[in-house]
Amino acid sequence: MTESERASVTEKKEKKTGKLVFSVCTWLLTAGCFYLVWGKINTAAVLEDQEVIEYLLTFFGQANWVLWLGIMVPYSVFFFIVDTHATWRVIRWFNVSDIELKAILPIRASAYILSLVNEQVGKGAMSLYLLRRHDVPGWEALSSMIFLGIVEIYQLLIFSSVGVLLGFALVQEASSVLPLDLILPAVFVSAFLYLPIHVAYFRGRVLKKFTLRDRPLFHALRQGTPRHYLLVLLFKAPNLVGAVIVYTVALGLFQVDVSFGQMLAFLPVIFLAAALPLPFHAGALLLWTVLFPSYPEVGAFSLVMHTFFVIFNAIIGTLFLPRANRELFD
Repeated sequence: MTESERASVTEKKEKKTGKLVFSVCTWLLTAGCFYLVWGKINTAAVLEDQEVIEYLLTFFGQANWVLWLGIMVPYSVFFFIVDTHATWRVIRWFNVSDIELKAILPIRASAYILSLVNEQVGKGAMSLYLLRRHDVPGWEALSSMIFLGIVEIYQLLIFSSVGVLLGFALVQEASSVLPLDLILPAVFVSAFLYLPIHVAYFRGRVLKKFTLRDRPLFHALRQGTPRHYLLVLLFKAPNLVGAVIVYTVALGLFQVDVSFGQMLAFLPVIFLAAALPLPFHAGALLLWTVLFPSYPEVGAFSLVMHTFFVIFNAIIGTLFLPRANRELFD
């Protein structure tokens, strides 16, 4: 075996070891999150002189499931339409200028099926479609997904900052476990200070000697102007506004007393926690119980909401799957 071959084998082993360590750490953190949530629910159950399972069955049994479905199903369809439209706009700007919305619909829908396994795999389906049908290099297609992801993060930060500003007293009340009244403003200020530097760097206005921006993976970021960021933010905003409304109403159906202002301040932060690479969105699960200490059962509520949402989106994907398969593999 040559020296280069030995180096290649060593590199592969190191990558496998790194993946294994990362996987073990994420599952341990997930188990820790579930343990903490279970402990909070158990404490609330003891106060009600009930077992945990009995406590949760009582919580879910008092919900109006018919109205809940009447809210969740239309919102899931609405989310799909808004999400696909924003994706189509970005692809038209940075990848294929003449692509039609109806061409994106089946691929975006089928990606929801893959997202049941891994969100990144779902994004890969869009990149594969652009490569096979429009000869868009894979890294450049993926760059558009990165652009969308950055806008999604800033959308959550913007909405949450507005909610925190309008309901700062609510944030202070929820800061019994974590100093959220200090953490959240610090995160907002840091993110907003970074944004103009981010745009200026990838547009080639500053730090010109650092050529990281020139890689194909950042194609969309180099092309993106402040106007593009703002437009995608506006295109995707209806989904987040809808989510705040849906969660506020849904929690009311589960007899949890929350206001629209609380949801506006907290839900974007919870969605940010959901973006952490933990199975079952365990970070968001724990954050629910931190933000609503009087209702520890909302951790279980969030798990039900998320599970229904991803499964129903996958069902939408199955309706488009035959056409998506033709587009990808015919």
